[in-house]
Amino acid sequence: MASQVLGLEEESGPNPGDSELAVNPFDGLPFSSRYYELLEQRRSLPIWAARFIFLEQLESSPSGVVLVSGEPGSGKSTQIPQWCAEFVLARGFQKGRVTVTQPYPLAALSLALQVADEMDLTLGHEVGYSIPQEDCTGPDTLLRFCWDRLLLQEVASTRGTGAWGVLVLDEAQERSVASDLLQGLLRDARLGNLPGDPRVVVVTDPALEPKLQAFWGHPPVVHVLGETGRCSTPVYRDTVPTDRVEAACQAVLELCRKEAPGDVLVYLPSEEEISLCCESLSRDGGSLVNQGPPPRVLPLHPGCGQAVQAVYEDIESGARKVVVTHWLADFSFSLPSIRHVIDSGLELRSIRAESQVLRPISKCQAEARRLRATGVLPGSCLCLYPKSFLEREAPPLPQPRVCEENLSPLILLLKRRQIAEPGECHFLDRPAPEALMQALEDLDYLAALDDNGDLSDLGVILSEFPLAPDLAKALLASCEFDCVDEMLTLAAMLTAAPGFTRPPLCAEEAALRRALEHVDGDHSSLIQVYEAFIQSGADKAWCQARGLNWAALCQAHKLRGELLELMQRIELPLSQPAFGSEQNRRDLQKALVSGYFLKVARDTDGTGNYLLLTHKHVAQLSPYCCYRSRRAPARPPPWVLYHNFSVSKDNCLSIVSEIQPQMLVELAPPYFLSNLPPSESRDFLNQLREEMADSSTGSESSSTQELGDACVLQ
Repeated sequence: MASQVLGLEEESGPNPGDSELAVNPFDGLPFSSRYYELLEQRRSLPIWAARFIFLEQLESSPSGVVLVSGEPGSGKSTQIPQWCAEFVLARGFQKGRVTVTQPYPLAALSLALQVADEMDLTLGHEVGYSIPQEDCTGPDTLLRFCWDRLLLQEVASTRGTGAWGVLVLDEAQERSVASDLLQGLLRDARLGNLPGDPRVVVVTDPALEPKLQAFWGHPPVVHVLGETGRCSTPVYRDTVPTDRVEAACQAVLELCRKEAPGDVLVYLPSEEEISLCCESLSRDGGSLVNQGPPPRVLPLHPGCGQAVQAVYEDIESGARKVVVTHWLADFSFSLPSIRHVIDSGLELRSIRAESQVLRPISKCQAEARRLRATGVLPGSCLCLYPKSFLEREAPPLPQPRVCEENLSPLILLLKRRQIAEPGECHFLDRPAPEALMQALEDLDYLAALDDNGDLSDLGVILSEFPLAPDLAKALLASCEFDCVDEMLTLAAMLTAAPGFTRPPLCAEEAALRRALEHVDGDHSSLIQVYEAFIQSGADKAWCQARGLNWAALCQAHKLRGELLELMQRIELPLSQPAFGSEQNRRDLQKALVSGYFLKVARDTDGTGNYLLLTHKHVAQLSPYCCYRSRRAPARPPPWVLYHNFSVSKDNCLSIVSEIQPQMLVELAPPYFLSNLPPSESRDFLNQLREEMADSSTGSESSSTQELGDACVLQ
């Protein structure tokens, strides 16, 4: 079989002069001249030397599993899927197609575009992709790139391989929850017992290879040698800069002044800092008049959408590209033109309960970033931190996401599909028992579980939504409180486009932003932003003038339509728009509290120091919170509901709205209030609950007495 597949490539990949009439075996059309240009580039990749060995192992592996281990930039993510497609084609499509998972939707989209170009095929036909709110596949799709969470849902629903004959789990070292769980489910299912003789290819960085070998029972491993060009030696700073963005910008400008050849890749921790760096470089790059055309500055983060392909495009003017990114490009998005790397050494990651923490990257990530500057021409790697910082504080490998993320969505999925109890699933690293218990407890508070620990009727409906369980609960509560239209918008915005990601750049932009703020807080402001965006005709210039992410708002618009269609399909009641009315304001607050009572904080001393009810952390409002940006701020709201809690040098609550404690007592489960950690706030809420219960009892007694008197009079 391997030799048969190899022959397929040799037929499809001759030099143009050898066979002008060579046809593409996947669509039967003659190859274009661009195909041959890209084929030469593919043959120069480090992984090309391992092609025949890989196809042999894919055919002969006793377990059906093959590991591919290689450094970033060796060509694994683009070439392995194409070789698997040739393998499946040689089988005559008798045993399924090829599915390739990626830990990030943007990586799946980008790779589908790149591989379709290299294979000389049409995107959406033979090569496609599946990401949230966008399924670009068809009946002829033989190679599909997919976000790993979407594939996990498919495997869970079918309890089998579905439509794939070869599954490529790419970037396994990223340790996403979905990738880890997919590996556990597939290992337990034993591929030999599944119909269709399926194959699994696990692609990883060498650092995770020993762990994966032990997990899969020592399957065959294909080793990919690294790039043979010059490796840059890291240059470390003596101290960590107080302003990372300023330090990164100055380093880029210095490279431009030295006229060092090659493009630049800048790593910063967050999307906010990426935006600030891009704005600063775009503004200051024009001053480099003696160094040729100004650099083209390109952001690279999940909110970029299809605009991400700009990082691969050649610039006709010969200008240098400066790509500013974060952890997204640690292992994904290999850019051959990169010769210089500037690394902050930090990442901002979401952890349990929608919190965020700023922390050092791992040694594995630092090495992957350094290797981005490897090439034939001499490059450089500037680390904006001392060498001792990395040696002292960085872990050897990235933290497994299953040990950090909120596990409630995962448990909801497992229970919905009745696959296995969470404690019985096999993980590369098992989550802590207390994390599983916390997730079960949170789902119980949301009424998603019954007395036996199985999904309740409400839990079954929650599991249908592509949302976090607390947000899905708030959306369902809006059916009861008659504010579905507004909550649909808010659910989409919180998921895809959560407001402003950087400070205003000028007074005019600040004024335009203030016009979008709502008196009721950030949640209502998000609704107002969305409605103004739609009224503008989804205008990109309108977004840029206000510092809003146009691609993210477009994504929110798609998600809102998907959520509306889902609610109609399961026949949930809808409501007419009423945003802004007094009744709607109260109803929207009730819906939010019904889902987000786990995320409430109280200003204990009137100075803006908020104590989180469930964690006893102290935090302040985010600088982008509408309560902070008002010209004449009054006393901070005493009780707030928040969406995110960021653990960094300044603990911040972001996307915040004021609530009344009476509403919290009315809508939160009584046992939730009783189980809160000891604090003055807990005592206050429980006392308030007793007072409200006494008041309610008194009202009922009065009503009964009046009813009795009325009967006597009659």
